[in-house]
Amino acid sequence: MATILVNSTQSVLKDTYDYYLWTLSLSDNRTKGWPLVDSPLPTVFYTLLYLFIVWIGPKLMKNRQPFQLTWLLVPYNLAMAALNAYIAVRLLTASFRLRYSYICEPCRQKYDPDELQIADAVWWYYFSKLLEFCDTFFFILRKKEEQLTFLHVYHHSTMFSFWWIGIKWVPSGSTFLPAMVNSGIHVLMYTYYGLSVFGPSVSKYLWWKKYLTILQLIQFTCALILGVNGIRTGCEFPLWMHYVLIIYMISFIVLFGNFYMKAYIAKGSKCMEVRYGQCLDDEEIIVNKKLN
Repeated sequence: MATILVNSTQSVLKDTYDYYLWTLSLSDNRTKGWPLVDSPLPTVFYTLLYLFIVWIGPKLMKNRQPFQLTWLLVPYNLAMAALNAYIAVRLLTASFRLRYSYICEPCRQKYDPDELQIADAVWWYYFSKLLEFCDTFFFILRKKEEQLTFLHVYHHSTMFSFWWIGIKWVPSGSTFLPAMVNSGIHVLMYTYYGLSVFGPSVSKYLWWKKYLTILQLIQFTCALILGVNGIRTGCEFPLWMHYVLIIYMISFIVLFGNFYMKAYIAKGSKCMEVRYGQCLDDEEIIVNKKLN
């Protein structure tokens, strides 16, 4: 019985590995040899390390004073805004010159300079998801554990992995659109967060904070519609990616929608939302809470 179980396990592992090798044969040749792309191990390692830090970080900070980090948060967020602007512009200009369709654009392994520009921008978008892990680390160092919501951790830990799939198999084609739109929104978000670090004297002028969540919900809804339309019309793109996109977008719509209802419908506009669904109060509200 034990021999049969061992043989069955070995057979399953071999079939799984053979399937993995087969999928690698379908990957895009243009991104072979690029940093972090060839093997899933770096992406898996960094994601697991991120989750470990999320778990152990608050425990290590429990009896320590929070770090202010103002000197770091401002340049970090403005640098992230600049990086996202670079990505969005690169994707917009190249897709415009290639006359890409915003409805369905198959991924062709072409070595046209504009196609390579899109692939390069998608790689930077994927890499930016690794850099965004710092958002969580700053919350931990500042002892803002209440910001480590399920949505926040879920978003960060999954986006990095999903975009490894993108840069590995479909670094151009319709992949450009969600990366371009999301980068554009991130320009606003990181600019807002960088400025809000200065406290009430500046945050009172950031009237557009509420609309960031609305933009995100619109983005997710449009992506969901495109995924459904891709299946309906037989868009020449990996079918399983359409289904994964639909499920992923539904999860975001539910989680972000729930956040929006609690933050702005139930609480009014007193919630200082920054990104990924966490509700950040400005310094004045924090002080009032402590006094009460």
